[in-house]
Amino acid sequence: MTVSSTAIPLAPAAAGTDANARAVAWWLIAVAGMVFVMVVIGGMTRLTESGLSITEWQPITGALPPLSEADWQALFAKYRASPQFQQMFPALTLAGFKGIFWLEYIHRLWGRLIGVAFLLPFLWFWIRGRIPKGYWPALLGLFALGGLQGGVGWVMVASGLVDRPSVSHYRLTLHLALAVVIYVAMLWTAFGLLQPRGPIAAHAGIRRWSRVVYVLIAVTIIYGAFVAGLRAGWIYNTFPWMGDGLVPAGYWLKSLGWRNLVENHDTVQFNHRLLATLTLLAIIVLWGAARRKVAGLRRAATWLVLSVLLQYGLGITTILLFDVDVARPPLAGGLVIGTLHQAGAMVLVTAAVWSAHAARAGRARPRASQRISVTMLE
Repeated sequence: MTVSSTAIPLAPAAAGTDANARAVAWWLIAVAGMVFVMVVIGGMTRLTESGLSITEWQPITGALPPLSEADWQALFAKYRASPQFQQMFPALTLAGFKGIFWLEYIHRLWGRLIGVAFLLPFLWFWIRGRIPKGYWPALLGLFALGGLQGGVGWVMVASGLVDRPSVSHYRLTLHLALAVVIYVAMLWTAFGLLQPRGPIAAHAGIRRWSRVVYVLIAVTIIYGAFVAGLRAGWIYNTFPWMGDGLVPAGYWLKSLGWRNLVENHDTVQFNHRLLATLTLLAIIVLWGAARRKVAGLRRAATWLVLSVLLQYGLGITTILLFDVDVARPPLAGGLVIGTLHQAGAMVLVTAAVWSAHAARAGRARPRASQRISVTMLE
């Protein structure tokens, strides 16, 4: 009995299939990059109190900025009628208004550009028949989510234009969570197009622990949005202590009951810190397990652990640089670090998606131009 190796060619695939998949994948990655920037700009508008400077939602006509002094005066008059102006910035001048207006205008304009950057190439790929089989509903769903996000954004802003000078932290959390969902869905779809997987199971233990990590990341981001919406980051600006101990004295108020978990400033900040620490530890465990696996998974896990270390450090620095006096805006350094902290969350999400894809069941399917070497017993 002898052992020989015979090269068996795969059946040829449809011409251009791989090229189409790569083109669609890189387009999705580019749009996902724009979503990344959108989230960062959104964090800047929140930190600078710019998000409520535009008091109307005009999806079409709002794309044009003020073009005359009369336009500026009209916008400023509408802003002066808002709770934010009346309760927080009654001495704000037109020049100061322009400063916060432009950031919110860029935020909304960037959202419109994302819609265009998605819709026009999508139509082009569709008309040319270049969308890979089975991906048309997913891409249409992504576009629908983008449109929904615009509506959710306005519903969030509207909550801060009635009685109080801040948006609902529940709506802020929904707005951020939906942005992350869209970002993750785009990256996951793109990675699947660039490197599809076969049916053979692999790394089962890694995948199970990975699910724990991804849930922790998601819940930590949700609590981060609660912290932002409640301005809970402007208290207890020390680490790891919160007041006289690790757990703040006001962690649980009987009057709030279970609502302490989502409305108590002390509770929300402590939970965010605790979840961030648990996420850090869980990712370190995942990285330790992945180091013994294939190179692709090791690289993804290494970037994941580096991302969480960076984000954890940015989180601590953000706490330390924010001013304790909630009657004043944070220090300039706090604005910069706070923005970087929001960007760091998206970097961590990116690394998590890459790691999740690397740990998926299966192995890469060979492309049409490849050949399989099969060992045969003769």
